[in-house]
Amino acid sequence: MSRIGKQPIPVPSGVTVAVAANSEVTVKGPGGTLKLPLRPEVKVDVEGANAIVEVTGTGSARQARAFHGMTRALLNNMVLGVTKGWEKKLDIIGVGWNASAQGPNKLQLNIGFCHPVDIQMPEGVTVETPRPTSIVIKGADRQAVGHIAAVIRKVRPPEPYKGKGIRYVGEYVRRKAGKSFGS
Repeated sequence: MSRIGKQPIPVPSGVTVAVAANSEVTVKGPGGTLKLPLRPEVKVDVEGANAIVEVTGTGSARQARAFHGMTRALLNNMVLGVTKGWEKKLDIIGVGWNASAQGPNKLQLNIGFCHPVDIQMPEGVTVETPRPTSIVIKGADRQAVGHIAAVIRKVRPPEPYKGKGIRYVGEYVRRKAGKSFGS
């Protein structure tokens, strides 16, 4: 069995974990409501203030072990998301490049193209721009927050010669030497 999957998931007060008959787990908390469809290889039991992921025995043992740990990690991320929430921070490097939040659900990027780039946030994800060159994405669903951050970064990824582009905070970009003349 998976070492990660064996660990119980602590459910704090104010958060409810419910398992439906159609093999779907619903996590409700102050940050919102998240749902996770379960694979037939695993099941979830809620005992007191802990949720436990167990292997059912159907399917291959190898897949059951893989889904055991993955389901426990996804469920733990859901519980943390509805209590604390998840956030990703991005920086814009480039002269005259900036971003502005058009409300909590829309982001406008001016990053060297002849037109501004508008990005709509998915449901449950909000965006803030504390400075014109920094973007903060927040939400309860870790996958949605990470995905929209990757979409924003992909609009203008950092390039290796001058380092211009959109990057995650703390991301290291390897720099290359430019052309050199030799005679």
